[in-house]
Amino acid sequence: MATVKLVEENTTNPKVRAIFEDIKATKKIDRVPNIWRALATNPDHLELCWTRLKAIMQPGKIDLLTKEIIALAVSVTNGCTYCINSHTAAVKKLGLDNEALGEVLAVVGLYNAMNRLADAYQIEPDIVPNPE
Repeated sequence: MATVKLVEENTTNPKVRAIFEDIKATKKIDRVPNIWRALATNPDHLELCWTRLKAIMQPGKIDLLTKEIIALAVSVTNGCTYCINSHTAAVKKLGLDNEALGEVLAVVGLYNAMNRLADAYQIEPDIVPNPE
């Protein structure tokens, strides 16, 4: 259960209403997801989060599917059920099939375990990126 009353899509707040319309248009969806309706309880925070998401999640050197896979991996690692469902739906909408989804989740599980092992052993890094 949400800790705040979700803002209705037909809100009379012009700022929130405009952002809601942009969310639906940008994501090509028919309704505003609950995360955005919760954030709308603070219109300035809603605007900040939506502006950041739009700037970062647009295709660039990294395509949108890859960005959504990263978002899914972080969501799994953080244990966010809402986000896992949202990003799983997004990667599937972008063409990732169940077999590929299984591969993604296997990589997430493997590296969550490997990271914990490296931290537990307190191993000093010996393979580092070239600072170019």
